[in-house]
Parts: sequence; C-alpha cells; structure tokens
Amino acid sequence: GTSEEVAPPLQQSFMIPRKEINVVSDMAKWKRSQAYADYMGFILTLNEGVRGKKLTCEYKISEVGEDLQSSLQGADTCWTGNQASYRWTEAGAEKEDPIEKLVALLNTLDRWIDETPPVDQPSRFGNKAFRTWYAKLDQEAEKLVATVIPKHLADAVPEVAVYLKESVGNSTRIDYGTGHEAAFAAFLCCLCKIGVLRVDDQMAIVFKVFNRYLEVMRKLQKTYRMEPAGSQGVWGLDDFQFLPFIWGSSQLIDHPNLEPRHFVEENVVNENHKDFMFLECILFITEVRPGRFA
Repeated sequence: GTSEEVAPPLQQSFMIPRKEINVVSDMAKWKRSQAYADYMGFILTLNEGVRGKKLTCEYKISEVGEDLQSSLQGADTCWTGNQASYRWTEAGAEKEDPIEKLVALLNTLDRWIDETPPVDQPSRFGNKAFRTWYAKLDQEAEKLVATVIPKHLADAVPEVAVYLKESVGNSTRIDYGTGHEAAFAAFLCCLCKIGVLRVDDQMAIVFKVFNRYLEVMRKLQKTYRMEPAGSQGVWGLDDFQFLPFIWGSSQLIDHPNLEPRHFVEENVVNENHKDFMFLECILFITEVRPGRFA
C-alpha cells in the first residue's frame, strides 16, 4: 500500500506474555523498553490524579460521547500517540461501566476465599488451601477478564488475563510480594492501552479498583498466612505492598494537619484510614506485625 493509507484505529496484535527478565543485564533492556515507559507513565499519571484527594471523595466517571478532546487531555502524558480512549457499549445493551465490572471481578475473588477455608497443616505459614483458591483463578481467569473486555477486543483476553493471574501471588511458594502488585498495575495499564479504561478516570482506577484489590490481597495474605516474597525486612515498611505508599503519599500532599509524626499515633490512624491509602497500610501493619512502631 501507499504511505497515504491511514492505519485502522487500534490495529493491535496480542501475544501471551512470557518472562523476559532472567539475568541482571535484562533489567537494562526493560528500562529502555516502550513497556517500561508506558508502565511508569501510568503510575505517575495516576499519582497526579489522586494528589490531595481522599478515598471517600466524590468523582464522576466519564461517559460515552463526552468530548473526545477532554478524554485525551492528560493521556499524552501517559501514552505515545493519541490513542482514542472510549467507554464501550454493546449493541442495545445498557451502558456498562468497566470500573464496576472490575470491582465485581475482585468481589468474585473475595467470595472464593470465603469458599476455600484454610486447611489444618503442621506449618504455620503458607496454607495449602491457597493452591485450591489459585487453581480456580487459573481456570476462570480468561472468563473473568472477558466480562470486562468488550467483544470486539476479545483477542486481547488471553494476553491481559496472564497479568491478572500473576497479580495474586505464587501458588508454588504460597507467597505474595510487590512483583505481584506490579502485575496488577500492568493489568490495569493494559486495559487503558486497549481503551477499556480511560486514563482520565485516575481516581476511580486507584480509589475503586486498586483499593479493592488491596483489600482482597490483604484478606489472602491473612487467610492463607502467605509468605512475603522478597521482603526487605526492616528497610520495607510493608512486606507485601508498595504502590499504596506512592499513591497514598500523593493523597496527603498539602494536607492541612496530617504530618509524618502523626502516623504512629493510633487514634490518628483509626480516625483517618478510610480516607487515606497510606493510613490503611499503617493500620494493616499494626494488625499483622507485633511490637511497637518504633
């Protein structure tokens, strides 16, 4: 064809992700990649979106048919090229909100925990019932992801589902760590790249979807006594999560009276944890770790 031809919108080919970082030198390749730029752009765009905002604040989720220009503002800080992001509607179907569908997906994972109680075993940590729970996700992941992705993008499902499966911990080691959390962020990033989520719905992505994810992961960690993967010991505040410290600190920028010295005060944490992701983390740490916060 001639160079005059315009490429059809969203002409994408999908592939099953595979592990590409195997040796130390692979890290340099990753940091030079488009995927790394997209991922970091995604984290930072969301960080800006939640700056100074409470978890409980009101926000509107953009609808179909809103001025496309407004939907692309802010997107250029995240994606290369103007990719039209849109809310999708099935022919004749009710408008379905992908945010709500993602929360429903996470609610399903939560329900499966209730249906898969821990088993009696000699070792205290790493309850083997997690493997039963994980096997169910492994089996159902593509079906779950297909509830969020519209039919015309069905080719993306097998690729995107891998990130969901990677985001809940390792079933062999029965552990969970920040690499699993990073996979969930990559899962959300993929949904933005194919236009299912809109980058300008930052608050809904962080406060509704990611925060629900954290709740479910904490329930997994506690129920199955999961080992921390790659714990930094005393150097890492939380053995399991990392992103809520980044986005949580952005929420606290310019707060009129909450200061770092307050974070060790039990009453401050109890009164404010529903508004701030960072304080939710502190509360969880006090629940699972013995001893003083010194």
